[in-house]
Amino acid sequence: MRFTLSVLSIVSACILSQSAAYGESSARWHVRSDGRGIVWTVGAGDVHSDHIEMSGMQVSAVLRYGVAPSGEFILDRSMVWPMLRTLPNNTHASLMRRFAFDPLDCIDVDGRSVQGEAVREIVLDGTMRVRSLIPSWKGEGRLQLQRTLFPSTELPVLCELYVLRNVGECNVMVDVPSGEVVTRTVASLGVAGSYRLAVSLYGGSSRILAPGDSLEFHVAVSGCRDGEGQALPDIRAEQEARRALVDSLQSSLVLETPDSVLNTMFAMAKIRAAESIYRTAGGLMHGPGGESYYAAIWANDQAEYVNPFFPFLGYAAGNGSALNSFRLFGRYMNDSFERLPSSVIAEGTDIWDGAGDRGDAAMIAYGAGRYALARGDRQEAEQLWPLIEWCLEYCRRQLNSEGVVCSDSDELEGRFPSGDANLCTSCLYYDALNSAVYLGRELGLPSGRIELYARQARKLRKDIGRYFGADVEGFRTYRYYDGNDVLRAWICIPLTVGIYDRAEGTADALFSPRLWTENGLLTEAGDKTYWDRSTLYALRGVFACGETDRALEYLRDYSRKRLLGDHVPYPIEAWPEGNQRHLSAESGLYCRIFTEGLFGIRPTGFRSFELTPRLPAGWDRMALRHVRAFGSDFDVVVERDVEAGQEQLRATVLSGGKVVGSFAFRGGDTIPFSVL
Repeated sequence: MRFTLSVLSIVSACILSQSAAYGESSARWHVRSDGRGIVWTVGAGDVHSDHIEMSGMQVSAVLRYGVAPSGEFILDRSMVWPMLRTLPNNTHASLMRRFAFDPLDCIDVDGRSVQGEAVREIVLDGTMRVRSLIPSWKGEGRLQLQRTLFPSTELPVLCELYVLRNVGECNVMVDVPSGEVVTRTVASLGVAGSYRLAVSLYGGSSRILAPGDSLEFHVAVSGCRDGEGQALPDIRAEQEARRALVDSLQSSLVLETPDSVLNTMFAMAKIRAAESIYRTAGGLMHGPGGESYYAAIWANDQAEYVNPFFPFLGYAAGNGSALNSFRLFGRYMNDSFERLPSSVIAEGTDIWDGAGDRGDAAMIAYGAGRYALARGDRQEAEQLWPLIEWCLEYCRRQLNSEGVVCSDSDELEGRFPSGDANLCTSCLYYDALNSAVYLGRELGLPSGRIELYARQARKLRKDIGRYFGADVEGFRTYRYYDGNDVLRAWICIPLTVGIYDRAEGTADALFSPRLWTENGLLTEAGDKTYWDRSTLYALRGVFACGETDRALEYLRDYSRKRLLGDHVPYPIEAWPEGNQRHLSAESGLYCRIFTEGLFGIRPTGFRSFELTPRLPAGWDRMALRHVRAFGSDFDVVVERDVEAGQEQLRATVLSGGKVVGSFAFRGGDTIPFSVL
């Protein structure tokens, strides 16, 4: 069998510098006609490379792909098996290997090796599909090759489906061999000993293809414990399972706006947010990914960023992973109120707390409160309440003499200064107190306890304004910590928790050249580093405070770059750190720009929420279809009442196609609503 396997090779000679390319604009990609993916129609001389991560319950793959100057497709598979643990069994101990082989290297067309592949189209829609043309050396024959790559939904396998079709006018002879290359890892380096890695080429044959005929073959890249074996997967069945998963995600929480880029990026972000869940020995665990963070949970990525989103999507595995993450954190509650770990790692068997107290208790209380309310499940809320209560008490005990919460660092873990008390932690604690009031009422807590949380929230809001409110670089906004005199991206956080006292100055600062760049917000003015999470929070907050049209302008620019630019199709983690990895929770934050920012949905009970829609001036209508939160399945439609004037709007809530509520309002009004 004439194909080679290189575990550690990186395709680089024919690939453009990614870090440079990401800063450039591009019209390379466009939105599919059905809005459920993007397409790159490859022209002559169109040389480009990129990377994308895709995940299943037992595997993740970062595909480094591109089109070489020769026109050929280039692929380097960076494989991750989160449950094949290596030693030392720490945060980064998932088994990882790279595979850069090309199955075309072992195929003959009319008796000779394949030459002259020309990529014509690449589609990203929850799978990767690559369509190429392959000529025969005889001159008359021509084949079309379609590659489809995707992770198995349940098996530790990357699946690759290849279909060769004769699109010429004469017969073509094709020889596709079968075979397998197996590697066994060093036993002393694995928690469970040696692991068996296999690259399998199968399903092909030798055939003469008449015009219109096709031949199919498969490749599986798999990993398992040595001795367990791994049956060759039914690739067509695996494809159907992956497609069914994507279809189910795309039929829930459907965004409808006049902007196809926003609709499509929202649809793609749902996939990335939901797919990165692993079936570990410690239960379902959502993981950030990025060739680093698997079979583990974090107080920010999971508890704070993505868990509050899952009830709206209604994805059972997402909700299950959220509940499990809070359960795992809950194991570390203690009577002496020592800090919770920042992360539970290694399938739930260990912890990481190398950054000290990052404000993790505030992150967990914030996420658990919002999750419990939106989930609308009393039994789950009762399970979560002791954790929420413990975290709130922990935060109260960290209040300094000026009434704000102290912590060792923040979610950036010391990469940038955060002082003894930072704006982010106190704002998250404030929001968690408000959620505790709503949740306490639903759970029938004594009125005195509920009023105590309400009183603490009112006082904290005032103390946040007194302690953090400041003029920074000429803007009436917030200092991030005591002594901070340079604008920081996280000044956006008050806007996301309903504190609008300095909204105008904060929005001005965020969108000023000191912070905003073509890649979103700089972490700190004057630096070059950006993290998408702060940009995503900022866009949500600026919508929420009523700067709708300005927020839309920047959201459109950001979305077009991330969806259709040079590094697609998801939000990213950061740059230069991580080379813009497609960490999963950031996609959840993107979706929350719409659910909480544009539509202004704030959970207030198991069956109730506040709705503060922000319909842009240039739009007549927007909708969220099949919102799965609050124990229901409902639509929210916001329309402009043209006859009543530009300012008159109407919000309609439908369930099962029937109107269950209709409200006339003006921009900025908050509508309380109960789901029957």
